[in-house]
Amino acid sequence: MAKKSKKQQAGGTPATVALTAAGVEYTVHAYEHDPAHPSYGEEAAEAMGVSPERVFKTLVADVDGALVVAVVPVAGSLDLKSLATAVGGKRAAMADPTLAERTTGYVRGGISPLGQRKRLRTVLDASADAHATICVSAGRRGLEVELSPGDLAKLTEAVTAPIARA
Repeated sequence: MAKKSKKQQAGGTPATVALTAAGVEYTVHAYEHDPAHPSYGEEAAEAMGVSPERVFKTLVADVDGALVVAVVPVAGSLDLKSLATAVGGKRAAMADPTLAERTTGYVRGGISPLGQRKRLRTVLDASADAHATICVSAGRRGLEVELSPGDLAKLTEAVTAPIARA
């Protein structure tokens, strides 16, 4: 069994541990998750009092047989064709949720683009650049991390491209 760091033992997640290790400035926002809420992302925006355009959801897609992470605003949806184009692929479809959970090490609704078990190719929607900071999952339902889009892109080695639809 892997030994957990003090941060993880104290309630940190692999995402917050990765941010701390990288020396990146970030803020954690915790809220009470309601399992009955129809949208994890919209719930996060409402609970934090943040515009849905600044809260981004992490989606895992299959592009030509390879898993790819898409980070898009909760106010919109993922354009699968644009995602495929952004990574030089032809076809994209949403990944099997069980495979996404197993590969990232996170549960659905709490998948973070940071600190994943297996680092996946990542594409950040270009709209993120319009904000000084954005919020993404910190690795569990009811926990978000706020950071600059530039830091997120750097830490995940993300490509930035227009992959969201309003």
